[in-house]
Amino acid sequence: MNGVDFLFVAKSTNEEITRNMGKKLGEKLKPGTVIALIGELGAGKTVFARGVAEGLGFTGIVNSPSFVLMNLYRGRMELYHFDFYRLEEEEELQELGLEEYFYAKGVAIVEWADKFPAALPVKRLEVEIVKDDRDLDNSRILYFKPRGGLDGFSCEELKKIAAPGF
Repeated sequence: MNGVDFLFVAKSTNEEITRNMGKKLGEKLKPGTVIALIGELGAGKTVFARGVAEGLGFTGIVNSPSFVLMNLYRGRMELYHFDFYRLEEEEELQELGLEEYFYAKGVAIVEWADKFPAALPVKRLEVEIVKDDRDLDNSRILYFKPRGGLDGFSCEELKKIAAPGF
């Protein structure tokens, strides 16, 4: 990571903090927002997505849509939760009708977004979650990167719940 590539960096020392960061973000999201989640297997992408769903007012169970490719959750606005993990070719995305969801009146969140970045809208928030190898306590570093002139994104609430001293 270089110092100019992201708007905000946060450290999470457990799943609850990661989920709470997603929740705080979800509480502030506007219709049409696309969140691109990036990170290796087990990094915490689905945990973060659960928080976003909670922040949007969804109270049920949020699972990774790895096998169905997309789950729909209804809260104060709809959340379209995609997972590109099992997809092999970008052409497979055509069958999903992504454009319809990316520009709808809800929020779209995409796990494994780095597999097909060209299929995503230019205007999006990328959240890269990286395991912190320096810590033995399963810490994660979250890089928040607005792309394509995404405006109105504030990290103040996220800063309040991020691990102290980071």
